[in-house]
Amino acid sequence: MAGLWQRTTLIFKSKTSKMLDKAENPTETLDYSYEQMLEQLQNVKRGVADVATAKKRLELQTAGLEQNVVKLDTQARQAVAANREDLAREALQRKSAAQQQLQDLDAQVKQLDDQQQKLIEGQHTLEARIESFRTQKEVLKAQYSAAEAQVKIGEAATGIGKGMEDTGMAIQRAKDKTDELTARASAIDELTTAGALEDFTAPPGSTDLDRQLAEISSSAQVDQELAQIKAEVGAASGGETKQIDAPAAEDKPAE
Repeated sequence: MAGLWQRTTLIFKSKTSKMLDKAENPTETLDYSYEQMLEQLQNVKRGVADVATAKKRLELQTAGLEQNVVKLDTQARQAVAANREDLAREALQRKSAAQQQLQDLDAQVKQLDDQQQKLIEGQHTLEARIESFRTQKEVLKAQYSAAEAQVKIGEAATGIGKGMEDTGMAIQRAKDKTDELTARASAIDELTTAGALEDFTAPPGSTDLDRQLAEISSSAQVDQELAQIKAEVGAASGGETKQIDAPAAEDKPAE
């Protein structure tokens, strides 16, 4: 059962592959691949923009924390001047927390900056690849179109193309019909001459033997009438046979 299923799967895949290969247009496939690469480039550009936006927000937070650190330092000094050590301690504690946040933000900003630079480099690499692919794509499309046109011209000239196949078959059928009719007409002539076929244009009851006898009788009658005419002409001229002179030749001018 497993072997039968594997055979069925293999046959289905081979049929599907053949159908897809016949339906595939290389120029359309190249254009689709180019569009996919452009879409990837747009995704990279959006990624660069997102990282830059996130880095900008962190930089704004950093600037705000730096201002707060300066403010807390000023407040601590003012508290010390006013003999309020407790307030000065609290201001310095907040200043320390703010400075710790600044360190964390600086690390995050540095990390985002590195990511942004990598994305920009990847964007430039992808743009170069896309431009190279676009040039190669156009060359391949031109070569494919030229080869396709050459095949169509060759098929049309030799009559093996799809469009010429029916025409070639029609011409061959016409030749076969003509040869068949010519052979049939020749065979009918031979059979009619040999008397194997009856001539329906002859008078009713007439056979080939009757026709041959009629031809002999007609020839004999012609000979008899010719002899009779000779006899009558000879008797009318007193037994002298009058010779019919040939037309005199025209005198040629002396050279």
